[in-house]
Amino acid sequence: MKKTKIEVMPMLFPHAAVLVGADVDGQPDFTTVAWATIACGTPPFIAIALNHTRHSLKGVKQNMAFSVNIPGKAMVKETDYCGLVSGAKTDKVKDCNFTVSYGEVANAPYIEQCPVNIGCNAEHIIKLGSHYLIAGAVKEILVAEDCMAGGKPDAARIDPLVVMADPPLTYHSLGGSLGAAFRIGKEIKDIKED
Repeated sequence: MKKTKIEVMPMLFPHAAVLVGADVDGQPDFTTVAWATIACGTPPFIAIALNHTRHSLKGVKQNMAFSVNIPGKAMVKETDYCGLVSGAKTDKVKDCNFTVSYGEVANAPYIEQCPVNIGCNAEHIIKLGSHYLIAGAVKEILVAEDCMAGGKPDAARIDPLVVMADPPLTYHSLGGSLGAAFRIGKEIKDIKED
């Protein structure tokens, strides 16, 4: 297989688009994160990278807890929107009509519309530069019953969003592109560029 060398960048191809949740000053907030990965198998850990400007980072630090909510393709606009605006300036739960619930991990809000919710205790927070790397011990995983097959989560039924880099940065499902990142979310609510 012939290869082409490309510019070095912080990307895996493709990578999941998830909604990370945290209570900030007692209110649930969600931000879109494309830099999320499994960090350890035993014990189970998930690592996320949050830019130091993200409002939800404040909540993760306040409570040492967060959730990883895996949206299906039907939530592409909401997922994009949560990455476009700050929870310090708007109520994303209200704007996106999210139904919020909580599980075993206090202050780690779940989005009921997401087929998968993962509750984590933040055990390590490392400043790397523009982002903080947060390693969370997985304490609970909830999967929608209609997204299970044979007692296990079914990727086709979950139909998670993935992000591909240029050209241009776009969301995809397991079947194809769903819309342009940083644009499709604007269909929820008109927002001004900062």
